[in-house]
Amino acid sequence: MKDKVKSGGGGAVYGLGFIGAAVYYIGHATTFWFGVWGFVKALLWPAFLVYDALMFMGAAQ
Repeated sequence: MKDKVKSGGGGAVYGLGFIGAAVYYIGHATTFWFGVWGFVKALLWPAFLVYDALMFMGAAQ
């Protein structure tokens, strides 16, 4: 039987990031639909983070 490798913390970091992003985006929403869009952005925050990091490094041009 193979040993199972347990990775730790990745899900917790994403979960806390999601909660923080949702609070931020929904808190700054001026209408209901901007709040809905804020929720979608909160789900996708890692993609925004990676894209902005690559743009900063000049890799995604």
